[in-house]
Amino acid sequence: MNIQYLRERLSDIFEINFKEREELGASVSVWFQGEEVVSLAKGFCEKDKSRSWDENTLVPVWSATKGLAVTCVLKLLDTHNILIRSKVTDIWPEFGQSNKEKITFKQLLSHQAAIPAIDEGASIFDYDDVIKSIEKQNPLWEIGTGHGYHPRIFGFLLDEIVRRLEGVSLGEYFNKTFAVPMGLDFWIGLPEELHSRVATLYPGKMSDPDGEREFYRSFADPNSLTRKAFGSPKGLAAVSGMNLSNALSAGWPALGGVGTASSLAKFYAMLSNRGKWKDEEFISDLVLAQMSESVIKGKDQVLCLNNSFSNGFMLEHFDANRRPLYGGSKTAFGHPGAGGSHAFADPQYGIAFAYTMNQMNYGVLPGPKSLDMVEAIYES
Repeated sequence: MNIQYLRERLSDIFEINFKEREELGASVSVWFQGEEVVSLAKGFCEKDKSRSWDENTLVPVWSATKGLAVTCVLKLLDTHNILIRSKVTDIWPEFGQSNKEKITFKQLLSHQAAIPAIDEGASIFDYDDVIKSIEKQNPLWEIGTGHGYHPRIFGFLLDEIVRRLEGVSLGEYFNKTFAVPMGLDFWIGLPEELHSRVATLYPGKMSDPDGEREFYRSFADPNSLTRKAFGSPKGLAAVSGMNLSNALSAGWPALGGVGTASSLAKFYAMLSNRGKWKDEEFISDLVLAQMSESVIKGKDQVLCLNNSFSNGFMLEHFDANRRPLYGGSKTAFGHPGAGGSHAFADPQYGIAFAYTMNQMNYGVLPGPKSLDMVEAIYES
């Protein structure tokens, strides 16, 4: 990798994002073989430009949180010698109600559990009520016949697994097991004293991204599975809701992560370093293999596009109608977030990447702001 060329190329793209793509505040971090080789930060935390954005600015990353949360669950299953093909009911008996008794951890982690939404109107702020509703929920398609992204429910499923195995929330486990030992400026449940460091999120302008029209048609239908999934559990109906104190502190593993791009990329740098950091093994070879293993691919019943999942991570899915997520790498895995945040690891090349911002864009998957950078990484 030509590091100097990469720095110049990413700096040019970063400037274009602000000059031509209406970026407000953003950071990008690239790690190569355990070292941060690119760190860029620019812009403002608010539209009134009263507060400058820098490399220490915290920002919610929405579903880019999922990769960190999944890692917690995979590590715990490994620690407790629980096979990924085991049934979820082995540790969570109540989950087996309503024809869900045969669902395995592998199916749950790869969005095949068929419960992307719950019929009962539980609030996203009422953890116990959501869990009870999940336990009673019937699968929304026949198990084993396909997959569909679980935007919000996924986090509650992961959180309950951690609580059953470890007796603490997933956010607490992440902080103790990864954030503190690695020195990560990242939280799944942000302490109130750090709220002043968070940039304000702004919704994107309506658009119709190429290759995603079926998703937006479905999302516009209040009775569709897509619309139900993205609004379940209820609450947090607008982007502005994530700017509120109770949302920042809630610790939702599917969408509630808050941190810096550098720390998000650093976490993935540990994964790209075969699960090791400063001579300490955080992730075993078995778990690393589960992260990159292709489990399910094809038409996603919620996102209404073709994609691929491992045990919790999005994999590259080669589709002529859209750009690759990871520069076309068959060995990379990661998870994007709503509005444009993006993060991944590629152990084969020792690459880790994260892009964060506060001006969101429409699009199910990341757009050119980050994907131009990813392409440049693999070209260098």
